[in-house]
Amino acid sequence: MIIETPYKDGDTVSFKLASGEEVVARLDKESSSEYSISKPMVLIVQADESMGLAPFMFSVGPSGKFQMQKGSVACVAKTDDNIAKQYTASTTGIVT
Repeated sequence: MIIETPYKDGDTVSFKLASGEEVVARLDKESSSEYSISKPMVLIVQADESMGLAPFMFSVGPSGKFQMQKGSVACVAKTDDNIAKQYTASTTGIVT
């Protein structure tokens, strides 16, 4: 049986919020009441039906750091590798 390692600090993780939005971000730290994240992006469906990423908040700089309350998060998991690569390219300009 393969045991999947759960997400850890420094990973790219996906959050499904209670509001229905899906957020991809770098997890800086997790506490008992909140997630400290940086560079959050929301998952969007583009006109050609492909997925893309857009800033989570347009009024905050692209390298913003946020405290996300656990009460507003429905679930969290490590981001799929393909989406994580797209996220890295979008937030750093580095294509892997």
